[in-house]
Amino acid sequence: MLSVAKIQRRNAWRYYIRGVAFGDGRRPVGQSLKDAQEVAGLPPGQWLGRGLRALGLTEGGQMSERQLELLFGQGRHPDADRIERGLLDDGVDAAMARRLTVLGQPIAEIEARKQTPLLGMDFTFRPQASLVVLWALGGATVRRAIERAHERAVATALRWLEDEVAETRWAPGRGRAKTPALVVAAFRHFENRDGLPLLHEHCLILNRVQRLGADGEPVWGALDTYRLYQNVVAAGTLYTLAMTTEVCETLGLATVPREVTPGLRPVMEIAGVPEDLINWSASRRQRIEDALEVLTDQYVKDHGHLPSGRGRHRLGWWAAQETRPAKKKPKPLAQSLAWWRASAILRFGQQLIDSLLDRCRAAGAAIRARVDPTVDVALAAVDVAAVVFTVREKFSRRHILAEARRHLLETLHGREFTRGLDDYIAHRALLRYSRRHTVTKPGREAPAADRMTYTADFPVPHRWWIAPAQGTPPRESSRYERARVASLAVQNAIRDARIRADTDTATATEATTSAPSAPVDHRDLEGEAASASHVVDHPGRDAALTSAQRAAAVQAHQQAAMPEEYLEGRTTDPATWLRTPKNLDRLAAFTRAADARRRAMEDRKAPAADPASPLDQHHQEHEQQRQQPDPGQGQGLRP
Repeated sequence: MLSVAKIQRRNAWRYYIRGVAFGDGRRPVGQSLKDAQEVAGLPPGQWLGRGLRALGLTEGGQMSERQLELLFGQGRHPDADRIERGLLDDGVDAAMARRLTVLGQPIAEIEARKQTPLLGMDFTFRPQASLVVLWALGGATVRRAIERAHERAVATALRWLEDEVAETRWAPGRGRAKTPALVVAAFRHFENRDGLPLLHEHCLILNRVQRLGADGEPVWGALDTYRLYQNVVAAGTLYTLAMTTEVCETLGLATVPREVTPGLRPVMEIAGVPEDLINWSASRRQRIEDALEVLTDQYVKDHGHLPSGRGRHRLGWWAAQETRPAKKKPKPLAQSLAWWRASAILRFGQQLIDSLLDRCRAAGAAIRARVDPTVDVALAAVDVAAVVFTVREKFSRRHILAEARRHLLETLHGREFTRGLDDYIAHRALLRYSRRHTVTKPGREAPAADRMTYTADFPVPHRWWIAPAQGTPPRESSRYERARVASLAVQNAIRDARIRADTDTATATEATTSAPSAPVDHRDLEGEAASASHVVDHPGRDAALTSAQRAAAVQAHQQAAMPEEYLEGRTTDPATWLRTPKNLDRLAAFTRAADARRRAMEDRKAPAADPASPLDQHHQEHEQQRQQPDPGQGQGLRP
């Protein structure tokens, strides 16, 4: 999971240097950062990113308080004091010597335009609550494995941001260039403001990067921070996928979905961790929900209606701010671990805490035995495209990529997968089930692929109402729930089409063995050569869909957009609502009734017409024309 905050001029940078760098605590006045960290038992901050070489810093090296102040407080070189003294000794003017230590545009010039300079951004990475519980109560071996996976997942997300996202712009946005070299100051924290376990990493990304100027010399400029904000979800899903997969493979665990908010995406938690333990570590959630209920009631009184999705998100932010406790003095990790374990034993019993890892491994072994370690990229691509389109209607590649990573986590339940499979699924979803929505204006250069907007031709499913629980009022189905139902219908249609295709192939093979085989280099609708199955596809299954299979998928998606009365009796689980005994019996009854009506119509004979009566003859001709179907009626989709 990933959250973002701004590091600005004025007092924001002091908050990070004096608080975040000290474990989210209150540092004693007059005590240096290094001494305070050693006394409190906190790990020192580390430098990360490829941009450190331009500043003379090394990745993994420790930072000083003065370096943080110069970089994130003044926008200057971290070794500006030494550089400035050397320039003054060489006879350079004091103002010029200071200007030569500034990275990019001086902060004073930005403030002179009455703008607030953005010095950096705080990307905070944290694992799921169940992983935090295992990290705090699972023992030294489990804790080291989780911390190592967390460190590698953070590095993977930062590398992806550098390689795929980071750009600089100048000349009011007219000039752009890739800058795969960020400067990051990372601080690892172990607890939240309530003193309960919360492993997380603050990564302060400097809003300064280097590019080559017109004369070929390196020039410092500002990051395209808006582009970073756009890719926050994709980076967060990459971190969660990488960390969860490594922990599950290392410790033999598996994941299961946990519904946190009804109607929204479930969180993939570690199987075997009790819900009570998760709620114990997430103590603020109940306080935030209580405050959000009060704010929502006040909003309804003021505006006369419930808040929209965006409005509820803002109210949730206010509820989190109102329930945020004050900072406390951090404790050494060893002391916190002992206190967390004692608190959990007093509340849940020593037997549960001592057997927590064995319980999770047993649940993980049962799940891993049922989960196929392969991924069907054809089903994954259509699932990703259907879900993203139903939720957003217009989307970009970053939305498809984030959903592809969620699909891998939900499908494999923590199993290892081939590197780059998320990009392959995203590319396939855009190529086969999406169409370009961005229109390039005449005379202008076409935007890059990651800046284009796409849409799809799937119809948007209708809405339905879900019966409440625990006396709460009925709620309307969310876009995510409708997307899951529509995606499931498409996947089932693809599976049925494959079964029919396999059956037809087997029948044709039995009938004749002399028929020529299809050419190896046949092409699909997109004009691409249909390649062999992907390395992680099911064995013997062709990943590419034929024209008839894609037509069946579209027809199934249209049938999924059915009126509300046809959804009577479904549960909130889209994977099981049609397979309940009640619905299966109802479907069988409908089938028997339809067959009976069809046989009755076939057996019915038309009455003999009287040739002497022109009126009866005209009536008979009219009935025959009415019963005869129109051309193309009832023929369905043709390949």
